[in-house]
Amino acid sequence: MEGALIQPITPEIKSLYYKQGYRLAGKHLHSAVKICQWTKESLRSGRVCYKELWYPPVQSHRCMQMTPYIGCNCHCLYCWRVHSGDREGLIWREFPLEVGEFDEPAEIIEELIERRKELLSGWKGNPRVDRRKFEEALKPTMMTMSLTGEPTLYPRISELIVEAGKRNMITFLVTNGTMPEVLENMDPLPFQLYVSVPAPDKSTYLKIVRPLIKDAWERLNRTLELLPSLETRRVLRFTVIKGWNTMNIEGYAKIVEKAKPDFIEVKAYEWVGQSKERMPRNAMPYMEDVEDTANKIASLTGYEIKGKYKPSGAVLLA
Repeated sequence: MEGALIQPITPEIKSLYYKQGYRLAGKHLHSAVKICQWTKESLRSGRVCYKELWYPPVQSHRCMQMTPYIGCNCHCLYCWRVHSGDREGLIWREFPLEVGEFDEPAEIIEELIERRKELLSGWKGNPRVDRRKFEEALKPTMMTMSLTGEPTLYPRISELIVEAGKRNMITFLVTNGTMPEVLENMDPLPFQLYVSVPAPDKSTYLKIVRPLIKDAWERLNRTLELLPSLETRRVLRFTVIKGWNTMNIEGYAKIVEKAKPDFIEVKAYEWVGQSKERMPRNAMPYMEDVEDTANKIASLTGYEIKGKYKPSGAVLLA
């Protein structure tokens, strides 16, 4: 069993990712890309992601959703991906990944762009897809590091941002905040930095996040304290899980006061993927639940509601 545990990406894991629409890249298979639902929606119907509406210059059809590190140091209950041990016989070393060495940033990006083109190729013959938009989609102008895993565990993340810039892509980085030393030393920082906060206090955090490291809550708080000093567009994302993490709104207000973000996203947990095996369906809130939480946070912090997007269950505060 020990031998199985230190296998980073077994053929079974690779097959699972492949069936779920991911494509792994690099010699060590620690990077991945997938076509975002909103890229498909933008091509098919013209409907776009809330990021396009709220955060210029985002274009949904030209966003490359990827990760440079498919492992994670948390096993969040609400995460849509399969964790080691979720399914019988499917066990691998998720953290730290045993890859020996990491792939080069330039090689990762080049290969992910090619894998993404392959995933999009089937859309070329779709009569509902605008030809000009399809051709544009093959040349991403944005790289979002949020697909799966924790991207700040990739040790050359700043170089990755540089390489994205060389290819005329802005970068969004979504982190669980457990690697404050990485964010502190990043140069350059991403165009936009998200810190995902799924709980307002330590006991709720430990129950929902199930971290694989002992001091995850303390490390997240170091990140929140660091956030005001980081010169980039900073966003806190609060995931609303009905009946699980909305009892202590004052805790969220204290987090906002500490982090002083440019924006706050209050966003619904979605009952999708592997999370359906861990969470009850009624943990997914209605839009009015999300708005209620956002209004309470606004009243305690002085932030104002600037946008609502029902298809994603998201409310923007600034």
